[in-house]
Amino acid sequence: MSKIPLLLCPGLLNDAALWRHQLDSLVDVSLPSVADLTSADSIADLATTVLDQAPPQFALAGLSMGGYVVFEILRRAPERVLRLALFDTRARLDPEESRARRREMIDIARRGGFAKLPAQMLPGQVHPDHVRVPRIAETVVAMAERIGAEAFIRQQTAILNRQESLSTLAGIKVPTLVVAGRQDAITPPKILAEIAAGIAGAKMVVIEEAGHLTPLEQPQAVSALMRYWLQV
Repeated sequence: MSKIPLLLCPGLLNDAALWRHQLDSLVDVSLPSVADLTSADSIADLATTVLDQAPPQFALAGLSMGGYVVFEILRRAPERVLRLALFDTRARLDPEESRARRREMIDIARRGGFAKLPAQMLPGQVHPDHVRVPRIAETVVAMAERIGAEAFIRQQTAILNRQESLSTLAGIKVPTLVVAGRQDAITPPKILAEIAAGIAGAKMVVIEEAGHLTPLEQPQAVSALMRYWLQV
């Protein structure tokens, strides 16, 4: 059986380390790669860059901001996407309080305060017990430090100006996996349930003992799910 190209789109302040277990464990059934979502300040431009660098057809997975890029890719080139997996993301636009917090963090970063943000954001990103797990907490902070302030500002700007995707869900026709962390405070399971309900045939799974960063927090469970998704 030939291996399917697998394109993984990380979230805000995330890089390939988010998907490390999947990159290592799924190589026997896929050709995995991680998109760089740091180079532009619009979801549209990020999607264009990803498509320009992607193979002709591929399985596509996105977490959080990566999900917003995934939705844009589906708007632009649905014929290139063979399978879809959505992790801890939303199809609706952010509520105003979340938008205000994003603008506040952009302002902090522009004023030179970015170095404090990764540690401040950590408790909201992961399961409460994982804040004190070095493998998880240190990886989250290290990813943010590698990405840095300027890319963080671009990413937040792109998120603030994105299109809603709720109205496009019915047009998705590929096998779709929707995954939520049980303790995700940013996009709780009900947000993902709305997405799953809007996509014909979508399968939703809630990952226990996980917050917003399910592939990192529960890597074995996520890799097992993705292996099944890639092969059915």
